[in-house]
Amino acid sequence: MATELHNKEMRIVYGETLNELIEQNPNVMCLEADLSKASGTNPTVSSKHPANFLNVGVAEANMISIGAGLASEGKIPFCASFTCFATRRVYDQITISVAYANMNVKIVGTAPGITAGPNGGTHMCFQDLAIMRAMPNMIVLSPCDCYELRACLHWMAAHRGPVYLQLIRMKQPKIFDETYRFNIGKAVHMRHGNDVTLVSTGYMTPFALQAAVELAAEGVSVDLLHCPSVKPFDAETLVASARRTGGVVTVENQNIIGGLGGAVCEILSEQHPVPVKRLGVPDQFGEVATEAYLFEKHGFGLKHIKQACRDMAARRRK
Repeated sequence: MATELHNKEMRIVYGETLNELIEQNPNVMCLEADLSKASGTNPTVSSKHPANFLNVGVAEANMISIGAGLASEGKIPFCASFTCFATRRVYDQITISVAYANMNVKIVGTAPGITAGPNGGTHMCFQDLAIMRAMPNMIVLSPCDCYELRACLHWMAAHRGPVYLQLIRMKQPKIFDETYRFNIGKAVHMRHGNDVTLVSTGYMTPFALQAAVELAAEGVSVDLLHCPSVKPFDAETLVASARRTGGVVTVENQNIIGGLGGAVCEILSEQHPVPVKRLGVPDQFGEVATEAYLFEKHGFGLKHIKQACRDMAARRRK
């Protein structure tokens, strides 16, 4: 199956991987709040493992509470919904029932950021990385392709404690392969360079990689760090890169406040201050629009990444 993963939607890989996990450990549970088709678990999980599949209806807060109860009895619940519902709507339930109690609940937010597309501003949650990484006991992950998603899910099932994962629903470009191994708290050093550090996560990493490749042809050497582990964050690799390049660009499918860019600025301000340019959504709500339109409006698409890196590299050379 693994060799064909990159031809599948990420949500299908999510459902198929849950089946693998259930077959390895019957304590793994799949919880949904009436969005199982959108999450890729219906019929993938519901038909194959009906005893491990629970649809609680349009009741996301109850889903989290039920997940906490199941975890207290030794189960390993994966609770999925649209990102806005899986984090914003149920933040208090996660805080008290999951994080404060340190329960072994896995929360999956689907269709992050601008990938919510036609669902518009109410469903475009641009702050889930920020609010979830601010929660004690919570690990925050954002995989960039199907191979990394599968590796993250296997790690989550084996780890005891709360985890939040962003799940892109559509197909993603192939970045890794079946040999990929996820290392919690570690960045993936995708390209080595000396002119500028580029830091990305999740949905934006394929764009960041393309930007780095195209900039190399122009003579701009990019040190590219992909950070699937947004919390805990790989401060050591970031600081080492910033010392070498002297300038950092971050790009994320989020509000630039508090998420990946926030984590980078927090670390560098304390350990090695350098100029940082954050690319993402500039503290605005979303709207019904294509991803291309939103990239252009908010200035964090491929061409914007390339220009920010050029500008940062030029600043270093002065």
